[in-house]
Order: sequence, then C-alpha cells, then structure tokens
Amino acid sequence: MFAHVNRRQFLGAMAGGATAGGTGLGGYAFAGEPRFRLAITRYDLAVPGWQPDAPPLTIAVLSDIHACEPWMPAARVAWIAKHALKLQPDMILLLGDYVGGVEPFDTGDVPGPEWAAALGMLTAPLGVHAVVGNNDWAVDIDEVRRLLAEQDIPVYENDAVKIEKDGHSFWLAGLGDQAGSPKAAGQRDKLADLSGTLAQVTDNDPVILMAHEPDIFVRVPERVSLTLSGHTHGGQVRIPFFGPPIVPSDYGRRFAYGHVVEEGRHLVVTGGLGCANLPVRFMVPPEIVLITLKAAVVA
Repeated sequence: MFAHVNRRQFLGAMAGGATAGGTGLGGYAFAGEPRFRLAITRYDLAVPGWQPDAPPLTIAVLSDIHACEPWMPAARVAWIAKHALKLQPDMILLLGDYVGGVEPFDTGDVPGPEWAAALGMLTAPLGVHAVVGNNDWAVDIDEVRRLLAEQDIPVYENDAVKIEKDGHSFWLAGLGDQAGSPKAAGQRDKLADLSGTLAQVTDNDPVILMAHEPDIFVRVPERVSLTLSGHTHGGQVRIPFFGPPIVPSDYGRRFAYGHVVEEGRHLVVTGGLGCANLPVRFMVPPEIVLITLKAAVVA
C-alpha cells in the first residue's frame, strides 16, 4: 500500500540541499535537527460533531519515536515525555512506530524496557492511549504490545472506547496498522478494520480516530470529528520552495503533514519524533502536537 523509500532516493534528495547549503547544512540535517530539536506545534480546532456546550479538550500527540542509538536513546525519549507532561494535556495519544527505522545507520537498539519506561512517565487525566505502526510489526509486534501493556498504556487495534470529561462524552477509536503484518516474503495482511471499529460506536457522541498511516482518511466518514495520524514524518526533509521530495503515502503530498480539511472532515498529521530510512531531518523538526478541540460554529 505504501511506497517504499529507498536510501538511494533519500540520499539523492538530500544531495541537492547539501550542495546548495554546504557541509554545515548537511551536518545540521544529519546531526542537529533529528537529535536535538523539539518543536511544540499547536492546533486550535473547531470540529464538526463536538458538543457546543462541551469544554475544550486538549490532546498531546506523539508519534514515530523509532527508538535507536544514538539518534533516539531512552534518555531522549524521557526528555520528550517530560516536555509533553509540561503541556498538561487532558489526554496523550501515541500513534505508533516505537522501534526500528534507520538500520544500518544506527549503532544499536534501545532495550525495550528502557524506551517503554520512558513512555511510562506519561500521564494525563483522561489517560495515555496508543496504536501501533508498520515498523512495530516489522521488528517485534508482540514485544511492543507487551511493553506498552506493562506501562498500563492500552493499545487500540480496531477498538473504540467511550471517554467522559466534565459530564460530556466522546469516543476514542484506534485502527490496526494499515500496512499489516508480514506473513510471508512479499505478502502482507492488512489489519485496519475501519467499519468494524466504527461499528463499536453506539451513539451520536463525537469520535476521535487514531490511525498510524494517514491514507485511510479517504475512507473516513463525516461521523468522525477528527482523525490523527503520523507515519509520514512530514516527508522528513523539506526543500525550500519545493517541499518534501518523498512522502511514504499512496497520495503523495496530499496527507504529508499538518491540518487537512476535505469535505468538512478533519485530519492532523504529525511530523513525528524520530527518523526512518536515514537519520536525517531538515525543516521538519521533531515535534509534539498539542490540539485543542472545540465545537464548530454553526452559522
């Protein structure tokens, strides 16, 4: 389903930027932005379906950690978690790809209990909730599930639950990964069951949907107030006046990054925190997304 981004393509894309900006630019892209920067990106959204008398809901979104040495060690995951806690969100959502990503450019794996313990620092009044991503399946999905469960972080795979804040309820739903699980060489089972997940929603309260890959958005009905995704890393590299040369999506740049509105439906795609294919980021710094949800104004 998703375009494979090979290292030759990515290196070629970076070569243009490095040639234009020299070795300092290349050093920043390889060592500075991915390892030391952290942006807080805020969205104040009025979405359909949110009750007019409901209080605002704040959501911190973390995605695509890709724990590995030296690019995303456990200490950096813990540092990111501390920054998320300072935002004091009502709820924290983790959108998958906790492991894998930059082999063979890393120097080793981060032991699972260490990155999981760092995420275990996260707490919020309405809880911490997670889905898994394609890299989690590729590395060891059973271990990822177990490690998150040990930190009391529920993993949603085609599940929906009702959550209440200040007397008002909403649904939180999470899809199984769209890329699926490798059953045999060259074969994948697609695990995302959108219709089955939404069938668990039994009333008219608003729905927030977690989906690691954003491509599912073309099928998400108006019934869903907001879809949240990661996976693309915002292209991981943005060339000035051109944009991201490569986006791992069947829809190119359509769902590469940010707040997307189509036919009244809302999607937010985070640029994520770690790296895939190469440990490179340029003009797409690692980010925590903080969303404030409120009701849309009806004319």
